[in-house]
Amino acid sequence: MTTLAGAALPTLPSTLPGTAAPVRMWLPEQETEPAALDQLRNIASLPWVHGVRVMPDCHLGKGATVGSVIAMRGAVSPAAVGVDIGCGVAAVRTDLVEENLEDLGALRSAIEQAIPVGFHEHSAPVPAGTLTRIGARAGLDRFWEGFAALPEKVQDREGKARRQLGTMGGGNHFAELCVDSRDRRVWITLHSGSRNIGKEVAEVHIAAARGLEHNQALPDRDLAVFLADTPGMDAYVRDVHWTQEYASRSRAIMIGLLREAVAAHWSARGREVGFDMPVNCHHNYVSIEEIDGEDMVVTRKGAISTREGGLALIPGSMGVGSYIVRGLANPESFCSASHGAGRRMSRTAAKKAYTRADLVAQTEGIECRKDRGVIDEIPAAYKDLHAVLRYQSDLVEPVAHLRTVLCVKG
Repeated sequence: MTTLAGAALPTLPSTLPGTAAPVRMWLPEQETEPAALDQLRNIASLPWVHGVRVMPDCHLGKGATVGSVIAMRGAVSPAAVGVDIGCGVAAVRTDLVEENLEDLGALRSAIEQAIPVGFHEHSAPVPAGTLTRIGARAGLDRFWEGFAALPEKVQDREGKARRQLGTMGGGNHFAELCVDSRDRRVWITLHSGSRNIGKEVAEVHIAAARGLEHNQALPDRDLAVFLADTPGMDAYVRDVHWTQEYASRSRAIMIGLLREAVAAHWSARGREVGFDMPVNCHHNYVSIEEIDGEDMVVTRKGAISTREGGLALIPGSMGVGSYIVRGLANPESFCSASHGAGRRMSRTAAKKAYTRADLVAQTEGIECRKDRGVIDEIPAAYKDLHAVLRYQSDLVEPVAHLRTVLCVKG
């Protein structure tokens, strides 16, 4: 177990005052953006909401707050999942140790060749032979049959979606090599989502919900909901499940491609590489769960489930790394924890506040992009990951801190 040092903690969780449904917070109210607090009050005012749980990485989102877990009776808000449906993280440990690391610039180039980043995509869908070689999940042909049930507005996107399967995207998505604080073992970590198809599916449903009569008087129309046992709810849940699987399959393919790149890098240097301890979890999704003895629709937007008590990955910035944690299945948080450190400033603000020289200084010793194109991802734009972990000490147990040594971003 990793010990988290730091100042004495405030008493958490706390209750946000002035809300219709109870809102419990795992960070001090004074450390939360006023706009995010207003957003949480709007969410809690919806008549279908049973309760809201706020993780310590929370920040303002569109409609629903990033870092929120919402339990509803008989309804679901697409904005409470967000536009990157199925976004999540994965990790795998290697048998390399820090002393084995060499020529990381060449390895970063190899990873960038293997996995398209940013707006790029594979020139053609990843071949079946490659999928077999890297051990990708079977049943891909049957999975693609489900595309025909997605909204009509996205039907011309299938070719693009197939080419983007197994690609990273941009923003805060990444592939990293990290060093374990306990034993200096090297880990591969990955953060990715459902690419453009997830965004477009989400936007179709958010727009459809906004037009429903029962949503016209909401304090924020972006929080529009579908009601249970209606065609809109059925279609949204079906499409979310398909898109979650798309994101999960995409991560699995990329982990396979990352393993191949790492193995080839060290094979050329006369060393075979072994892999173990896989970790995989998504943090933008919907599920049916028992909350306070009642089955409810639970949405997590920037939050992970700890219900199974297994290992999870909570990433910070590329200058800080990530934590491997074990979930404690605390029912008070609806068995949830944070999905990362969370942003402390917007991308626009970060670009105004920092320079390329700041980025170089804050990523010293890390093999990564250091150009103006990723200044919005500068470590200082994120909250303190160690503090985020301390605030949720009753939600997860830290197992190891993984220090970033190589980072690939779009």
